[in-house]
Amino acid sequence: MTSSGLSSLEHPRAHRPPLWARLLSALQKPWLKLRIEQPEADGGFDPSRPWCYVLEREGTSYQLILDRACRESGLPGPFEPQPALERTRSTLYVSRRRSMPFVRRDRAVADTAELDTLVLRAAADPDFDCQLVPVSIFVGRAPDRSTGWFRVLFSEHWAVTGWFHRLLALLLNGRNTWVRFARPVSVRELLDDGTVPAKATRKLARVLRMHFRRVRTAMIGPDLSHRRMLIDTVLASPAVRDAIVAQAARDNTSIEAAQKQARKFAREIAADYSHPFVRSLSFILNRFWNRTYDGVRMHHLDTVKQAAHGASVIYVPCHRSHIDYLILSYLLYHNGLVPPHIAAGVNLNLPVIGGILRRGGAFFLRRSFKGNALYPAVFAEYVDTLYANGTAIEYFIEGGRSRTGRLLAPKAGMLAMTVKSFLRTPQQPAVFLPVYIGYEKLMEGNSYLGELAGQAKRKESIGGLLRSWRVLRNKYGQAAVSFGEPIELRAHMDAHAPQWQAERLSPRAEWLNPAVDSLATRIQTEVNRTAEVNAVNLIALSILAAPKHALGESDLLAQIRLYQTLFTRVPYSSRVRVCQDSAEDIVAHGEKLGWLVRTSHPLGDVLSAQGDQGILLSYFRNNVLHLAVCAGWIGCCLLNNREMSRASVARAGRIVYPFLKAELFLPWSADEFAQELERTIDVLIAEGTLDAREDDRIVRRPGGGTLGQYQLRLLGHTLLQTIERYYICAAVLARSGSGTLTAGELENVCHLTAQRLSLLQELSGPEFFDKALFRGFIQQLRALGVVTTNEQSRLVFGEQLTDALEDARLILSREIRHGILKLTPEAREAAASED
Repeated sequence: MTSSGLSSLEHPRAHRPPLWARLLSALQKPWLKLRIEQPEADGGFDPSRPWCYVLEREGTSYQLILDRACRESGLPGPFEPQPALERTRSTLYVSRRRSMPFVRRDRAVADTAELDTLVLRAAADPDFDCQLVPVSIFVGRAPDRSTGWFRVLFSEHWAVTGWFHRLLALLLNGRNTWVRFARPVSVRELLDDGTVPAKATRKLARVLRMHFRRVRTAMIGPDLSHRRMLIDTVLASPAVRDAIVAQAARDNTSIEAAQKQARKFAREIAADYSHPFVRSLSFILNRFWNRTYDGVRMHHLDTVKQAAHGASVIYVPCHRSHIDYLILSYLLYHNGLVPPHIAAGVNLNLPVIGGILRRGGAFFLRRSFKGNALYPAVFAEYVDTLYANGTAIEYFIEGGRSRTGRLLAPKAGMLAMTVKSFLRTPQQPAVFLPVYIGYEKLMEGNSYLGELAGQAKRKESIGGLLRSWRVLRNKYGQAAVSFGEPIELRAHMDAHAPQWQAERLSPRAEWLNPAVDSLATRIQTEVNRTAEVNAVNLIALSILAAPKHALGESDLLAQIRLYQTLFTRVPYSSRVRVCQDSAEDIVAHGEKLGWLVRTSHPLGDVLSAQGDQGILLSYFRNNVLHLAVCAGWIGCCLLNNREMSRASVARAGRIVYPFLKAELFLPWSADEFAQELERTIDVLIAEGTLDAREDDRIVRRPGGGTLGQYQLRLLGHTLLQTIERYYICAAVLARSGSGTLTAGELENVCHLTAQRLSLLQELSGPEFFDKALFRGFIQQLRALGVVTTNEQSRLVFGEQLTDALEDARLILSREIRHGILKLTPEAREAAASED
């Protein structure tokens, strides 16, 4: 795993290592396998000038590993003499190992004597310079199938170890050794900026120590203190001390009693991260993925590696399954990055299970912070401590797992805490990494189905966990993890709240909540921009738009190919990945996973999603529905219109786009959406799904009975239910009258209307009557000023709403519009009787 960098400059290896080194290297060779990483492109290393490798710690084994890495990379070796430096070897150390008197324990002692010699030499000779190449070595960092349990004890960690421990580490874990070369550091540059030699030495030593600490943190995690010491740090903070005093005053109890309660909260919250445990868990998960999944695909890992150095990384994935945090932590660890500390609901803090999760990095939070001012103070300080330590953190801003496959409206509590931590210590940079996680089948599918049908969510318990083991006997296809564009918090704050630096410590800054809300929306938008379209997504998009969820085989194949073409030729973003398997292979895969049932027929086989499979498939359609918005809108426009001008399609699209954008976290402005519509129309015309006339200004449905007309109808039905839901809300509001309903009453009436309509028309997908989606639409109406609230909290509107209803005539059939209008008064009466 060698990248172009330092090794791009060839260097003849004229000097052989000493005999003892060659002998030890030969003994070491069978036990050693290296993963070598170097700077991208030109590393800036010039072997014709004086140079020296810098290692973090002293040790013969490190020199031998470095020599092997240099030979494999075509670099000069560490045993080469440096006459220009008056050195017999080309290696120096930032710290050396020293044993404490009368105590059998090793410790690292800083050693700047050799650095001081180089700095003084450069100060005396203006033409002298030396290139210092930092090299980080980690033995036993990456597990593989041959790794045994005993090897965990000798994996890489922060403690300074002796020669015997390092020997066992090499014997047990040497085949999983990482070597990272960094860009050279120039001694001359430190002196040229006017720094005196003594300060230059200290600065150089500090720079090297910080570099090695950052790399070690990125590889194995921060050097966390014992959990008890971390809790003591949290409780000793001024914010928590003040909260303890305030709590004692409110409860009329002693300070000691409030301190005891605060410590109880901290113990409930805090993780107990263990490197050996994480390595042990990686062995179990390795077998789990191989047994349960057909593979796990990962995209844009380079994004994570670039962001992980020198910044506090906050992973913000979408939340679709309990597998999310396992799969993300496993992939990060297996690829040389530290697993994050994960914010988990306190409902998972079960006996035994809670301890396991804590050792894997989980820290627990309550669903609500109301009712006790001390708990949020302790929790916020704990998060602040993790952030200040540079610990990678992971949390789900949706608040819970999505039951419909859509991204949920974000809850900004954890985001606000993280932003406040940054405001307290802005010198510690923060980077948010959105993560898309996709599956072809969900372990929780049946439980989601029950919850969507109205059953109460089952409370987590040990018994429920034991009963769930039977799901592991099934196969769940492939999974995918894709990392989105990093969001640098400082740049985001500069863009959305330019005054933040001057007012960062203000407790009631008016710009804070809007900045956090915009950050939450941006994260969700970036998650969607890095989606992977798998085989099941393509099947769900195609077959759920058909009557009875059934298509002839040839029609299904053609629709899958059309979606592949659209997503490839009109890419949603450069990070989206689209399954490129043949349509035949995709259908076969769907049958293998049980999503499709084939019915043989003399005129051609029919493939269908039967029973509950249609509802479950809607989950996977919703994962990627945002990618099909443009094609879906064009199809909707031509469902009930023989032809339309491009300008009319775009004009109507601009009206509905703000609601689509808010619901599906779309990335475009209204003008950009219109441009996307134009590009999509061009592809549909090229594919025969649309006809055009009058120099392409007018688009029309293909002739009746053609494949193109049928495909266009399927495209339209993919988005039709969303548009119908918008019409239900606008129609209920208009027929009720301005100033009649509150937002809550409108939401309830809309829910009942949609629920009734779905029963009458067999509409698929429980999200059609999801109250949360109606709530979001109402909020968007208020945000756009279409409706306002009077003194009685009732919704007031004007002509803009009635104009929107008139525009709906272009899209919705008379039958659907009349059916909605007929149900509206009945739903109002039912909602009133429930109240």
